[in-house]
Amino acid sequence: MTRGYEFYGAEVSYFSGKVRAYMRYKRIPFSEITPTRDIYRNVILARVGWPVIPVMVTPEDETWQDSTEIIDNFETRFPDPSIYPQGPRQKFAALLIEVWADEWLKIPAMHYRWTKNRDFAIAEFGRLSRPDLDEAGQRATGEETAKPFAGALPALGVTPVTGPAIEKSYEGLLAELNAHFSNHDFLFGSRPSIADFGLYGPLYAHQYRDPASGEIMKRIAPKVAEWVQRMTKPPHPKGGEFLKNDEMPETLAPVLQRIMREYLPVLLKTADALKRHVEAHPELIAGKEPLPRALGMHEFELEGAREKRAIFTFDLWMLQRPLDFLAALRGSEREAVLSMLKEAGGEQLASFPPYPRLTRRQFKVVLE
Repeated sequence: MTRGYEFYGAEVSYFSGKVRAYMRYKRIPFSEITPTRDIYRNVILARVGWPVIPVMVTPEDETWQDSTEIIDNFETRFPDPSIYPQGPRQKFAALLIEVWADEWLKIPAMHYRWTKNRDFAIAEFGRLSRPDLDEAGQRATGEETAKPFAGALPALGVTPVTGPAIEKSYEGLLAELNAHFSNHDFLFGSRPSIADFGLYGPLYAHQYRDPASGEIMKRIAPKVAEWVQRMTKPPHPKGGEFLKNDEMPETLAPVLQRIMREYLPVLLKTADALKRHVEAHPELIAGKEPLPRALGMHEFELEGAREKRAIFTFDLWMLQRPLDFLAALRGSEREAVLSMLKEAGGEQLASFPPYPRLTRRQFKVVLE
């Protein structure tokens, strides 16, 4: 019997949700395997080298890790219908929203999980990791498993100083998305894009499924909750269309403006830090030594609150996707994207300063 796609993921996991929703929309057959402690040790650590989900094992016994690479690998095998819009404005916006959803929306996701849903998350972690234990044993396991996640809050910039600002920003985003999903099933029409799957990661696993956060979403942004439900159980798998003529819905303008206001300054500082790090370490060999996950700390601002957070190199690997797409555009297509960026306050993204190119080898980010 031929083995199918084995998906190592969990409902509680940010990036598992992104991949699972994609496979359901594309009708890709898979079996989901709960990452117990034994699975982490015997499968994930053995194949990847560090404890992470989601992980995909293919029928050919290949190992795929990282939600974006998993999805793009599937796109080569199951290309129709594409989750990447063809129009330059829609595709650039989709790629950019994926970066922002994957990397920046960790801030509200982690804030709400560990300040408002802690007991629920600990119970979930214990149940998933040690289904063989009783409730007390699972609670103890959950507490231990939660330590690195909850302990990561300061590195993300989640502190008592930023807590009220995070909630103001997130609730503002919910209002913007609620207005958009009042008129559109998905971000760019009646077909989900890579941006929808990226956005679903945090908005499902942490903000819809965690009980306190779910109550907030359903109360102040019911249309967002309905979108989450469509993404969870797609009403028309492999169906739908992107808006014609590369139309950009006006209701997405506030979201793009938010990305430029909150996230673009962090990306610019991150690129500068990477450039300085590589210049200070001439011994780095392209493709060999993994880059540090973080390059020290820098200051950021959110809704008037100032705090420090880690400088994450992974953001720049993701950012290469929209930047490379923009660099390849010519003529009227490029002008259309540049005009969209100008309207969103993203002129600096259009002329983003060059930084050392990154790639992934053996599941780690390295210099290209």
